Amino acid sequence: MLKAREAVRNLPTYHPPLAGRVGLRLDFNENTVGCSPRVLARLREFTPEDIARYPEREPIEGVVATHLGIESEELLLTNGTDEAIHLLCETFLEPEDEALIVVPTFAMYEISAAATGARVIAVPAGKDFQFPCSALLARVTAHTKLIAIANPNNPTGAVADPADLLEVAQRAPQAAILVDEAYFEFYGQTLMPRWRDLPNLFVARTFSKAYGMAGLRIGVLMGNDEHIAAVRGVSSPYNVNGIALACLPVALQDGDYVRDYVIQVRQGREGLQQAFRRHGIPFWPSEANFVLASFGELKTAFVNSMRARGILVRDRSRDPGCDGCVRITIGTTEQTARLLNALEETLAEIGALERAVK
Repeated sequence: MLKAREAVRNLPTYHPPLAGRVGLRLDFNENTVGCSPRVLARLREFTPEDIARYPEREPIEGVVATHLGIESEELLLTNGTDEAIHLLCETFLEPEDEALIVVPTFAMYEISAAATGARVIAVPAGKDFQFPCSALLARVTAHTKLIAIANPNNPTGAVADPADLLEVAQRAPQAAILVDEAYFEFYGQTLMPRWRDLPNLFVARTFSKAYGMAGLRIGVLMGNDEHIAAVRGVSSPYNVNGIALACLPVALQDGDYVRDYVIQVRQGREGLQQAFRRHGIPFWPSEANFVLASFGELKTAFVNSMRARGILVRDRSRDPGCDGCVRITIGTTEQTARLLNALEETLAEIGALERAVK
């Protein structure tokens, strides 16, 4: 009888709770108002012939490279960051290899690495979810061929010192080091183009978050030109759809739209953290477009009460070290005001304020 490979049969599952998402979307770290109006205008220009054509990725890669200040040979456009992770694993991992991840983190690192048959080693984050540089380096062996690090991390919002990330790349030259900068715009620090000094370093970005294009599925993987060429060989030439490719240059041109949204998110992030401080709710300072907070045994009541007020937030209790934790995405100034008002009502309703006072 036909069977899937053993590695595939044993994969951990990732089932994001997408059904029934009615309300203010503060549960998936999406842009809460959508893409630039210029992108919508470009979408309205599409013709049946445009849709009938196979997409041409390379010309748009040149546009993105110019925007980022790197060479087109140093990047590959991908079907979201998810595909970038998958392609790295397919390019560099053999079944006898090891992949290191720092947990808690984005689930697709483990799933894509494990699907190759490689052994995935989870290194717990340090106190308060600090990046465990020493512990991570202690797990590096000759079999380590991939190390995936989200910076800022999801779901914690914590960041690693750039010097630590570079040290990891230096100490593990035999491994592909992926630094996933999906939340770069809300943080502002990057390791690009440090792969010119450290050719085993890769940097990934997405246009799903700050750019509001999650539904179009487009991201970018950057790195040493020879290594990117190898990854390109694994990729389908039509991996990114033509609509996403046509809209991306327009999105990049509307920098003011993205900057304005990012400013509002950063201000809202600080406002939410101040509210948590004021009410004694434990949380972890974030450099992303979300904040992780601990509600303990009240987390289910909190999630349900917020949903009743039309606001969706994400229970992250299943993540390592996150028992009782809820992640809340930040949106615009107006949406944050609505969030903070609902937060006050919810904390009072579920008795969290009384617990904090005690």
